[in-house]
Amino acid sequence: MNIIGELAQLIDHKRDALLAEWRAQVRTLPAARDLDVPNLNDHMPHLLTELATALRVGSSETIAQALVGDSPSTHGLQRAKDAFDIEEVVAEYNILRGCIHDLADRNGLSIQGRPFHVLNRVLDGAIGSAVQSFATHKAVEVQRQREQYLSFVAHDLRTPLNAIALSARVLEKLLARDCTEAPQATQMIKILNRNVHHLEELISKVIKENTNLVPEVGVKLARRNFDLWPLVEVLIHDLYPVDGTSTTRLTNTVPEDFVAYADASLVRRIFQNLISNAIAYTPHGEVIIGAREIGVAGDVECFVQDNGGGISPERCQTVFEKHETDPDKKGGFGLGLAIVKTFVEAHDGVVTLESELGVGSIFRFTLPGRQR
Repeated sequence: MNIIGELAQLIDHKRDALLAEWRAQVRTLPAARDLDVPNLNDHMPHLLTELATALRVGSSETIAQALVGDSPSTHGLQRAKDAFDIEEVVAEYNILRGCIHDLADRNGLSIQGRPFHVLNRVLDGAIGSAVQSFATHKAVEVQRQREQYLSFVAHDLRTPLNAIALSARVLEKLLARDCTEAPQATQMIKILNRNVHHLEELISKVIKENTNLVPEVGVKLARRNFDLWPLVEVLIHDLYPVDGTSTTRLTNTVPEDFVAYADASLVRRIFQNLISNAIAYTPHGEVIIGAREIGVAGDVECFVQDNGGGISPERCQTVFEKHETDPDKKGGFGLGLAIVKTFVEAHDGVVTLESELGVGSIFRFTLPGRQR
């Protein structure tokens, strides 16, 4: 038997030992440390079979035919999901290359000439296919995260923009009562209203173009200790035009010395969506915002409670789903509560709803303590 055939037979007979040696070295890669054996192996056993077949064929024209075309590309996609970086994907193939050379040396085989070229051709082709698949998946993921972020930001802009619009309407009514007011002020109010309307249309367009995105990936946290009472108080102040116009009282019952450990910007957006939602259902009532510590681990439970019209039991089951909107409320895109759920779960927390028609609703969400 020639050297190529001997190498093919050696790879077949020593495959388990070869894989064990490869796994031991690949475990040094950060992303591979916690993977179980099946996930770590992934397509490598098949690749060794394909390599042995390619060696037996021995013809460069038929090596590509001897390989399973989508095996390395599927592996690249899996490694992206396993949180490998592209250097680690290349490294694990090169580690396999080194293990095969070591196996051949231990058995007195010299991988030169034809065996060397076949081995490199197969492994280099696998690397290329895996890397291409990996890079494509990562590019799509990055693009999806950017579009998702844009959609979230656009949705969040609607609340302060609504406050500006309502403030402009209040000012317009006050100016109409005072005939001595300069005409320039009336003209400025008209310009303000026109531009607010233009911004509302742009924001709605962004949201509509991105509502096909699933708000579940790419939320990165910047946790820190922060005082929760002033965060809520500032938010109430920002929402005051909405509050004052609708005669809804906003009450902050968060203890003044209450400290949370979370991403402050995301918590603000969670409260912003929940309070805005509560105001929409409580045009002549009260919205209470509060927080308390629960459990021995220092977990935090926050709530937004209203005494408005409430939500039907059927809708309570689906309010956190994307695109879920109240048929009686126009202008919504069904993203607000889906965003709340996404941001709460990014903190490893849970959001719940209790509601009764004619009585009101209470949304609660938890933030795990720093110890966790």
